[in-house]
Amino acid sequence: MPALCRDCLTPLTTGPRCPTCRSPRVIAHDELNSLSIAHLDCDAFYASVEKHLNPELRDRPLIVGGGTRGVVSTCCYIARLYGVRSAMPMFEARRRCPEAVVVPPRMSVYAEVSRSLRSRMEALTPAVEPLSLDEAFLDLTGTERLHGAPAAELLARLAHEVERDLGISLSVGLSHNKFLAKIASDLDKPRGFSVIGRSETQAFLKDKPLRILWGVGLSTQGALEQAGIRSVSDILDWDIRDLTDRFGQTGERLWHLARGIDTRKVCPHDQPKSISKETTFDQDLTDTELLFSHLWRLTEQVADRAKARELEGKTVTVKVKQADHRILTRRRSLREPAQLADAIWRVAEELLRDLAPKAPFRLVGVGISDLAPASGRDPAGDLLDPGAARRAAAERATDVIRAKFGTDAIIKGRMLR
Repeated sequence: MPALCRDCLTPLTTGPRCPTCRSPRVIAHDELNSLSIAHLDCDAFYASVEKHLNPELRDRPLIVGGGTRGVVSTCCYIARLYGVRSAMPMFEARRRCPEAVVVPPRMSVYAEVSRSLRSRMEALTPAVEPLSLDEAFLDLTGTERLHGAPAAELLARLAHEVERDLGISLSVGLSHNKFLAKIASDLDKPRGFSVIGRSETQAFLKDKPLRILWGVGLSTQGALEQAGIRSVSDILDWDIRDLTDRFGQTGERLWHLARGIDTRKVCPHDQPKSISKETTFDQDLTDTELLFSHLWRLTEQVADRAKARELEGKTVTVKVKQADHRILTRRRSLREPAQLADAIWRVAEELLRDLAPKAPFRLVGVGISDLAPASGRDPAGDLLDPGAARRAAAERATDVIRAKFGTDAIIKGRMLR
């Protein structure tokens, strides 16, 4: 059976321990050297970056988030031992782990690390489909001839180098399609490497719960259960026509997924439909200046994400949540697509000003949509806005300085209110 030591990268024919370096981290599978679709997922990405940049945090529970009515963006695995989880309210996270170090998210820093990670992926194959800053699909079909090693070895080497150089551990899923590769990457986190081969697909999926299927949320699960479908094995008893008649395209898709069939290609040019960022306040806010200060901070984070993904958006949206949890949104199209914080801010500020009389707010958010690849052209300025070019140049220069000296090297005055 083909095997590979994930520490010294020695190809083996046996396990469970590497005879060369004695590491127990050996992956063995009959189809190890013939599979080429992978899903890579960084383990506790934001927290891992923070610990790499500040080694004093290495052995301490760390939460990336903030406030008491906000939520946990992510947390390290030490904090998870206390029951802290992503999206958990901060007051509950602090209650479960009072000794945790809490740091605010630094999206521009994470985006820079993400760019480095993506460039390493693209050195292996041009078929890289990013899903977010910290995960991506890769299709390594045909790369063995180029790199002189099968996909499994290339992925293990990549995980080893990323952990060494960037301080981030990866969990790798390897299979024969995207659906199963995504499942595999979650089987052995953190620092995992799991394989689901063609021959075992049916047996692997048969007794799994419905939620393992892509696209099955609570509402879909409820509808399926009303039809007597409570596990993947129940779907196997249905004819595709009957399932499609009952559930439409969703039924057809689930019929295929339950059998491990997924014909989606790894698409390097797939892109998100929107980029947004929001924050929940410790106390309901009425102070307009303070609201604008938060809006600017969020706008910079949205712009950082857009720049990291080399995207720009044509529509700006501002979202607020009132004290009674009612959500209000305002949106406006830009004259030209933008990724610069300055261009997004000038529209977002007007939208929030329109909403401000409806305060107090417990949440504010901003986003861009109608995304397209960045054109590389910044505003040239015109009679309506003669200072646009100057502000764009200043922002690009600020980005360079922050990349070199840190995100706090230059701070706009509106951030200090």
